[in-house]
Amino acid sequence: MANSVSAQKFLDSQEAVILRETLMNMMDDPNFNTEALYSTAAGEKQLFVDKHIRYLSQHTNLNTDHYLSNLRLMTRIRP
Repeated sequence: MANSVSAQKFLDSQEAVILRETLMNMMDDPNFNTEALYSTAAGEKQLFVDKHIRYLSQHTNLNTDHYLSNLRLMTRIRP
């Protein structure tokens, strides 16, 4: 659940739907390391998509195109 009005507004937006779909495509692509990681805050493993959507909802001033570009660079598996 969102903690603020701006976070909830982001989560309800079309941009969030597109970002979620993009992140899901990254999870399905074997060229990216998108394994679920343990979160001490959640007390359980957290999916790649949920982690980044939550981060973006808390930081609504970020440029999402740049964020995704950097995320692709950081998670790409190199031979």
